Amino acid sequence: MALSATLLGLDCTATGERYAPDHTGRSDAGAPLTPVYDRDAVDAGALPTDPDSMWAYDALLPVDAADAVSAVEGATPLLDAPELAADLGVGDLLLKDEGRNPTGTVFDRGLSTAVTMAARHGTDLLALAAPGDAGQSAAAYAGRIDTDCYVYLPSRAPFPNKAMVNVHGADMRVIGGRYADALDALESSLERDWYSLQAFTTPYRHDGYKTLAYEVAAERDWTAPDAAVIAVGTGEILVGIAQGFRDLQALGLTDHVPRLYAVQPDGCAPIVEAHRRGDGSIESIDHPDTICGELELPAPAGGALALDAIESSDGGAVAVADENVLESAVTLTQRLGTEVGVVGGAAAAGSWALAEDGAFGADETVLVVNADAGVKTADVLRSHLMGQGV
Repeated sequence: MALSATLLGLDCTATGERYAPDHTGRSDAGAPLTPVYDRDAVDAGALPTDPDSMWAYDALLPVDAADAVSAVEGATPLLDAPELAADLGVGDLLLKDEGRNPTGTVFDRGLSTAVTMAARHGTDLLALAAPGDAGQSAAAYAGRIDTDCYVYLPSRAPFPNKAMVNVHGADMRVIGGRYADALDALESSLERDWYSLQAFTTPYRHDGYKTLAYEVAAERDWTAPDAAVIAVGTGEILVGIAQGFRDLQALGLTDHVPRLYAVQPDGCAPIVEAHRRGDGSIESIDHPDTICGELELPAPAGGALALDAIESSDGGAVAVADENVLESAVTLTQRLGTEVGVVGGAAAAGSWALAEDGAFGADETVLVVNADAGVKTADVLRSHLMGQGV
């Protein structure tokens, strides 16, 4: 499996030191690595405006599309929501529906690139801990290369995630407690050497999410939205999307990077709190408590990188109540006809809160990312409705 001709290497996000593309894990400084590409070698005019998958942008990905471990992820719908735009008082509201990916989650983009590079590495064991969605996605892509995969999930992970990890053939370990407990169990109990698919441990997982930015701009004749609202857990999706828009600006395809807004539940909002403090530090949440299990990451691995992306884009961060998250997911599902999960509900709730705070202009275009399909958390949304007597 040959590397892309444009891939220069992996840069340490702390020191800038460059590592070989096949380096695994973090840098010697203990910081995440990020792939760097020779943009001057990319023919911007050849980038597609109607991709059939995210790998149509392989000029800015680590290997050619023909060598990718892919289930045709990406190329997801960009839905126009004029009624919701009117509610928010903005020109246009766009919903990028990542629930249409193969396993129903945006994580398919990141796990496709990560497992592709794991296959190149020749590993015989993949492993990760995850709140839910990323574990299911990892199991699916590991199955495509017939490699052993251990997935550690907290007991509170949604049943669909647990069921499909098994269906895809991975070895699942359900750990009592929350995500941090699952991560601790992975690191303390798995005795074999493994190739980590953990966010910001593998350098290539966050690399896949930049393709979401490419698709959004391409569908709009290479016009970036004015603002993008993203629910944040590890920070990987926001970091990847930021890189995507920076790439497009550097290639001369777009004239700006959108203001990036992070949304977290108020029961676990370390990035929001760091943004409010303004001191650049991410402090772990001692007692996280939110219905949004996917977003309950008290010590986000990419928190500092997400914070930098927010601030460099002149964006912001907002915390929202669980009740507003659930209500927003239901509202978008009913009004758009697509199925919005709890994570997408958090992004939508954040967009309403930001609009009320005057974050958006009356003629601006706002992008909201629906990170996973409603079926992932259907029981939570149904319980919310039953609590209202529906």
